[in-house]
Amino acid sequence: MPSTYRVAVIGSTGQGNYGHGLDMVWKNLPQCEVVAVADDHPDGLANAKMRLGVQQGFESYHSMLEAVQPDLVSVAPRWTHQHRDMVIAAARAGVKGIYLEKPVCRSLEEADEMLEECRKSQTKVAVAHQTRYSPILKAIYGMIHDGTLGDLLEIHARGKEDHRGGGEDLWVLGTHVLNLMQFLGGGPQWCTSMILQQGQLAGPGDIHPGNEGLGPIAGDAIQAHFALESGAIGRWSSIRDAAAHPSRFGITLKGSRGLITMGTGFLPKAYWLANPSWNTGSNQRPWTPISSNGPGQLEPLEDGGLQAGNVLACQDLIAAIEDDRQPESNLADASLTTEMILGVFESHRTGKRISFPMSSRQHPLTLPFEWKGS
Repeated sequence: MPSTYRVAVIGSTGQGNYGHGLDMVWKNLPQCEVVAVADDHPDGLANAKMRLGVQQGFESYHSMLEAVQPDLVSVAPRWTHQHRDMVIAAARAGVKGIYLEKPVCRSLEEADEMLEECRKSQTKVAVAHQTRYSPILKAIYGMIHDGTLGDLLEIHARGKEDHRGGGEDLWVLGTHVLNLMQFLGGGPQWCTSMILQQGQLAGPGDIHPGNEGLGPIAGDAIQAHFALESGAIGRWSSIRDAAAHPSRFGITLKGSRGLITMGTGFLPKAYWLANPSWNTGSNQRPWTPISSNGPGQLEPLEDGGLQAGNVLACQDLIAAIEDDRQPESNLADASLTTEMILGVFESHRTGKRISFPMSSRQHPLTLPFEWKGS
């Protein structure tokens, strides 16, 4: 392996920019050197060259990949519509690793194509689900598996429920918490869902192009249930303009011995309630903060925000390349999260419980509805 990894950054000013720090993260890794950046917006390219301290800038990422032949690439734009093409171009250029912003793509067709190209090129892909690298998540995982939580019965995930509540929230924030649900509760077995628009079942007339290149979306309120491999039931809820302060965005784990709540990020707020009834009014037991050392322990780490999660993700990506394994939050893992999101739309479209893996790889909202509204 090289002593220094040569990194190229793909951004797109005005169409997702550089995501949540996927350009600057490499400055925190001494074994990496950013050598070039591509941006199809001239002013954005000039700013990125200055910010990253590089001489080589390209308006075409294809030209950059051919000229620079980097070891690692950041596919940084937050908008989703270009991810498939950018990842495939990087894989075909022979890069060793890609750090990819979420959501990874718009459909299972795109996910399958990305997975196949990266399989052929043996390119490792890490996805920017930063909470997957949280030391607090590792502590919570331990509480599940050492019996502290008891039997895991339910996982309830909510989005931010701001102006994006419903279909957009499911894509943009749901990808984080559904990925956590999948990690803690196991892969999805089936899904049922209900999607509403202004209090009525969403129909074909409610489908519209999503913001940020998401593809077709629908609904301002969504309730979905998943059967998980562990035997637990997963729930997703998002209602537009129902946001709370502080936010409900995160997950709640319900076990036979108590509750765990957790937000997102590198060091998210997390709490443990040792109460099997889940009723905070039934006794005087307090919520106990969970640190990276476990419940009730002092936190020895400083919170570095999303960038700290980015650093851990990229360190793990390099280790995965050198050890010939998959990264912690990898493309196959994130593609399954994408399938959970699309499964919500598919269950509503068909009016049925749907099983995973889904037989159709087309986007559900491009297909005819199988029920008629009143």
